[in-house]
Amino acid sequence: MRIKVGVIFGGESVEHEVSIISAIQAMNKLDQEKYEVIPIYITKNREWYTGDMLRDIEVYQDLSLIKKYAVNVVLYYKNGSYVLQKKSFFKSIVKELDIAFPIVHGTNVEDGVLQGYLQTIGIPYVGSNVYASVAGQDKTIMKDIWRSAEIPMTPYVWFYDVDYKRDSDEVLKKISKLKYPVIVKPATTGSSVGISVCENEEKLLEGIDEAIKYDNKVVVEEVVNNLKEVNIAVMGNYENQKVSEIEEVLSANKFLTYEDKYIGDGRGKIKGKMPVKSSKGMASTNRKIPANLDSKLRKEVEEIAVKAFKALGSSGNARIDFLIDDKAKKVYINEINSIPGSLAFYLWDAKDINFSQVLDDMISIGIKDYKKRISKTHSFETNILKGFASLGGAKGMKGKLR
Repeated sequence: MRIKVGVIFGGESVEHEVSIISAIQAMNKLDQEKYEVIPIYITKNREWYTGDMLRDIEVYQDLSLIKKYAVNVVLYYKNGSYVLQKKSFFKSIVKELDIAFPIVHGTNVEDGVLQGYLQTIGIPYVGSNVYASVAGQDKTIMKDIWRSAEIPMTPYVWFYDVDYKRDSDEVLKKISKLKYPVIVKPATTGSSVGISVCENEEKLLEGIDEAIKYDNKVVVEEVVNNLKEVNIAVMGNYENQKVSEIEEVLSANKFLTYEDKYIGDGRGKIKGKMPVKSSKGMASTNRKIPANLDSKLRKEVEEIAVKAFKALGSSGNARIDFLIDDKAKKVYINEINSIPGSLAFYLWDAKDINFSQVLDDMISIGIKDYKKRISKTHSFETNILKGFASLGGAKGMKGKLR
């Protein structure tokens, strides 16, 4: 019997379209003999849909087709099963699931919000748990944890938008301890959305205004000189980890932009901000695999990646991005992507692990994590409310609760 895998994607995120690309790539590579693939698309207004048509990227050029032909559903636990049920008047069960596979990017989905819902209803799911997802999405939490673990990073500061609006001089005073140029980032977005490189205070102010559009927390950090940007993927959980090949990212820009990542050479058409046909997600980025690193730097990147992965309690398949001062030969960790674009399959492919095997490994880890989670004690048989007889029973409670 095939394992019923609900692939969840989309959501209320600025990386909505990127998630669609990553999910369709993965659904087409899941072993159809081993898995029954059930697409679950979350619209930008948080409606859930399922249907085989959702595996075709052309459908997303006209969202009215989805509302017309796909089935609007809710996911919940019912009579020992995890089910997708129609939201219409006749609330019939459309599909049952064995495991959920979130392939989502950005706020409201990758950041622990979706994982929290899945964990609340109890369904097994692939990837990091709520805590690791939160830390992996919020750069302020991520960096503070890594700093406590003595993982090398560039100097940084972070602040709330409200503090900047109330007393910008105080915030700018904190930032003045950093050396220009600096890079300004919204704390919880990904795919390089809302990021600016700033050479002076005038540009810094513009960068902060841009970042505040996307988040209530902003990170400012020093730019690495003589920059070489490399990425590596880590597969596993807190017990066991393995690393992928290392890529060197090639970009004409000062940092890898959204266009670099998802629109490739720029010839891809854009319709409603959805990259059409020509886009291959993160697989379209210009890169060199393996990265041009000597053995010492290569080992350092691998060791720091594993240490960073474990420090956050990550699980599944995460991509960790590094910044290297190529002249000084210094390695700095940049950030983790708990659910990376295209699931970083190209990094594993370089180690002769194909995309289907990557997906299979991720699902296996998700099942193991679930078994460990349910083996722990989360509640007690004793009902402490039995001791509150003074409330006068159900009749007496009516008055107490008013």
